[in-house]
Amino acid sequence: MPLPDDPTTPTPGPTASPPARPTPGLWVAALPVVLMLALMISGTVWLGLDPVVLLVAACAVTGIVARVLGVTWERMLTGIRSKIDAAMPALLILISIGMLIGTWTISGTIPMIVDWGLGAIQPGWIVVLSFLITLVVSTMTGTSWGAVGTVGVALIGVARGLDVSLPMTAGAIISGAYFGDKMSPMSDTTNLAPAVAGSTLFEHIRHLLYTTGPAAVISGLLYLILGRTQHSSPGAGVRADALQRALEHGFHFNLLLLLPPVVILAGALLKKPALPTIVASSALAALLGGVIQHFSLSQICETASTGFTTAMLAGHGGLDPAHLPDSAATLLNRGGMSSMASTMLIGLAGFAYAGILMETGSLEVLMGRLLGRVRRTGGIILATALSSLGAACAMGVSYLAIIVPGQAFKDVYPQRGLAPKNLSRTLEDSGTVVVPLVPWTEAATYMSTTLGVATLAYAPYAFLNYLGIVMALVCGYTGIGIARQAVPAERTSPSPVPEAA
Repeated sequence: MPLPDDPTTPTPGPTASPPARPTPGLWVAALPVVLMLALMISGTVWLGLDPVVLLVAACAVTGIVARVLGVTWERMLTGIRSKIDAAMPALLILISIGMLIGTWTISGTIPMIVDWGLGAIQPGWIVVLSFLITLVVSTMTGTSWGAVGTVGVALIGVARGLDVSLPMTAGAIISGAYFGDKMSPMSDTTNLAPAVAGSTLFEHIRHLLYTTGPAAVISGLLYLILGRTQHSSPGAGVRADALQRALEHGFHFNLLLLLPPVVILAGALLKKPALPTIVASSALAALLGGVIQHFSLSQICETASTGFTTAMLAGHGGLDPAHLPDSAATLLNRGGMSSMASTMLIGLAGFAYAGILMETGSLEVLMGRLLGRVRRTGGIILATALSSLGAACAMGVSYLAIIVPGQAFKDVYPQRGLAPKNLSRTLEDSGTVVVPLVPWTEAATYMSTTLGVATLAYAPYAFLNYLGIVMALVCGYTGIGIARQAVPAERTSPSPVPEAA
């Protein structure tokens, strides 16, 4: 694409600025948000309906409200396209993670890690180790989804083999994964939050230590205590042995199988783009699946596309797939790009809803009403967190849960003598981490599908995702860890919050 100042590029003529968004009344502004939440909560939680259909219905209702407000269909399409365009890199990574899970399975990488875990980890330690291992991996790679789709899959397999609580283990895995999502300098949300708030990356990360640091320590202690209550049932040892035998007969284990994870870690340390790194790791895993595991090219391609199945193990080590233990089938039948289809649909429907909602002007009205009630520092932090949580629940996307309230509060913090890094930290403490706990979001669908545990089952155990918000409020109301700055002598715009303390 030529640069704007390229002499070969014709200079575009003046274009009309896009029409201003409408300013609906409070009740009209709240209507699409309230109806969407009512649809999703009643449909997914109580009736067990498909969230994609419910999101499409929410889009239709929001579209009707938009037309009543005078928003044209062309403007709605523009809003939808802008949201999907911004999300396209994440959607491509999502598809590639599906391929990664499948190829890591057919290569024997995931089966080998599970086999080692079953032999080395005691039931009382798997929960806290799940938290710590995913914490390290997600911090090094900068991706919570990648950490859950790789080591998370292996760890949940170990927990299943040891007969340990799967919701508890999944909650620990997700907590550890989202620590890295908040703290890693390679994470997209870690870079997005300071960019929106007007702070810098590394001051943002250092400031997060006041909230995420204590939250991680408390979470680790809780997982240690809860994990020690886990004991194998009388038949767990027999099932674990059966799973290990199945894995050892079905795959040839070799230290070379650790090369695909090494590629991921090397790409993270060298700060290479996530998508080509994941594809390279998948390609290497596919090669190992052919050379070491002796799977055919058609089986490898099928695994990358639709996922691995235990039927592919026929003849490997004299195995009969029909007589494999259920735990082996649960562990191995996974992956493939098509496995991400439902998650992709939820993401696309969610972005469509968010794009139409933005064009109605409803969010500006709701944010303005909320800002009018903010007075103290603790109230500002609380209002920011509530706005971010509301955006996460209403739009289901961590990016929008950062961008929308971030734009609304960007001028408020300096006008109240608060450094921008307070805003960027609060956006991360609330918007980033709550999305995987809301059942109808793309992140929650991915986590529950990948780990095989329902969102509402693992959500109570995702301690770090809650404690970060709690610590943010503690800092706001006590003043601990709150960075101050001088209030500008002249304000370019009136403050949306009263000056009274």
